[in-house]
Amino acid sequence: MLAVSESGFYGNFGGAYIPEMLHPNVEELKNNYLEIIQSPSFQEEFLSLLKDYVGRPTPLYYASRLSEKYNTNVYLKREDLCHTGAHKVNNTIGQILLAKRLGKKRIIAETGAGQHGVATATICALMGLECEVFMGKIDVARQKPNVERMKMLGAKVIEAVSGSQTLKDATNDAMRDWINNPVDTYYVIGSVVGPHPYPDMVARFQAVISEEIKKQLAEKTGKENPDYILACVGGGSNAAGAFYHFAENSEVKLIGLEAAGKGVDTGESAATTLLGKEGVLHGSRSLVMQTPDGQVVEPYSISAGLDYPGIGPVHAYLFASGRGKYFPVTDEEAMEAGLQLSRLEGIIPAIESSHALAYLEKLNAKPEEVVVVNLSGRGDKDLATYIKWIEDHKS
Repeated sequence: MLAVSESGFYGNFGGAYIPEMLHPNVEELKNNYLEIIQSPSFQEEFLSLLKDYVGRPTPLYYASRLSEKYNTNVYLKREDLCHTGAHKVNNTIGQILLAKRLGKKRIIAETGAGQHGVATATICALMGLECEVFMGKIDVARQKPNVERMKMLGAKVIEAVSGSQTLKDATNDAMRDWINNPVDTYYVIGSVVGPHPYPDMVARFQAVISEEIKKQLAEKTGKENPDYILACVGGGSNAAGAFYHFAENSEVKLIGLEAAGKGVDTGESAATTLLGKEGVLHGSRSLVMQTPDGQVVEPYSISAGLDYPGIGPVHAYLFASGRGKYFPVTDEEAMEAGLQLSRLEGIIPAIESSHALAYLEKLNAKPEEVVVVNLSGRGDKDLATYIKWIEDHKS
């Protein structure tokens, strides 16, 4: 398990660095979340929705042609087959069930790639709650299908027009809204970021991924532990879920793949573990891309879900301790990996997930080893980006 201290720290990382106006909101959550989510009635409703509404367990698929290409055993954890098209819904169901038990009537969220926004809007529609989603203006333009889905589900999409007009700025705007509406509003954070207890809470809801991997691998191979788990990391919720039940087993190598963008040293990157240093962002101490005087550096990635200038504190801890290994993947490497999966296995992955797939090229796993890639989302939302990439790279 990815255990957090009572005060919300993973080693040196985590905590709740928040303005005084947010203190009551965060304290209410911290004092109640474990008791609520561990109660039998909560678990019964949560697990029932995961099974009958989301479609869990998601398959663990042996990718035979990909395995043949890399001369190893590659399994894909098919989170792309979840209702709404990504792992995000595991967490939004959990948090919105929690919000209802806390008596909240209005839900807000931030989103980059739009998958968390869609998942939040979906569960709000299911449960009859008001929903507003903050999204950077640039992301609204490049993730138009998800914006239309949110609106169709009844959510109000609010564009963030400050800063880089991407995920960081959407998060800033969502936090400001929460400060101004503390009584009736619940903020559903979409990743393992933010003040404690959010990183722990999101990791717990996403831990269903690694729980299923263990059972499914045991059925398919006779052993429940893979040799490697690969997952993309922006804030890092899909990776936290995939790593969760393997964190204390050093035989399982945990590998997070970050967005190098146009190259780690180009100034257009989001490779936080390489470019960041300790700092506070959105309520927790972690690794943050920042200037020498502490100003946040604008991140860049072709994938709207990975251009975040920080990383979840649990990943900062795994990186600093050496338990997890984190590597950069460029736009070009990710796009080629996404196209390759499409043409080898008939599965179009989200560009975020393609960053994880790209590392198979460098992994050099042995023929007898087992590699699980967490396929965190499907590529429908990215078709315009893929098509433009293909057109621009025709030789």
